[in-house]
Amino acid sequence: MTAGRPLRDHRRHAVSTGDGLTAERQELREGLRLQAAKRFARGEASALIAKALRVSVRSVQRWRRTWNEGGPRALRSQGPTSQPRWAPRGCTGPTADGDQS
Repeated sequence: MTAGRPLRDHRRHAVSTGDGLTAERQELREGLRLQAAKRFARGEASALIAKALRVSVRSVQRWRRTWNEGGPRALRSQGPTSQPRWAPRGCTGPTADGDQS
């Protein structure tokens, strides 16, 4: 709890509402990863990169590992992680006899 309010888990919220990252946010994150790649090539420390880009050190460490394995191309966005989940109107799932309705 922080100042009387419960902490929000934004990851859970995004997953539960189907929000995920917008194309704009994906582009922003990719830009951060590519900026980090330039700094990796210069040999900068993860903590310094994280501070400069205002991201977690853990994110920079993951990006560095990916960069070491596949270079800057490996840091490019892979697109949306999944399609939004939806069901046609009136579809409530299987019925007692096994039919979809």
